[in-house]
Amino acid sequence: MSIIVNLDVMLATRKMSSKDLAEKIGITPANLSILKSGKAKAIRFSTLEAICKELDCQPADILAFSSDESAGI
Repeated sequence: MSIIVNLDVMLATRKMSSKDLAEKIGITPANLSILKSGKAKAIRFSTLEAICKELDCQPADILAFSSDESAGI
């Protein structure tokens, strides 16, 4: 089972760079990259809220669940 991070899709849809989003929500580009790659072990609700507010989306637009064991590898 795994969580799929679709942040890159939302950034492309909103025509925003990772660097711009990181600046607007107050995290480092490196931490945003870790989140985008799916390598993050956790995300703070405050960070998720800031991302959703900035991208005008819902958490489900960014995060998805897959029961496929090979998903996200």
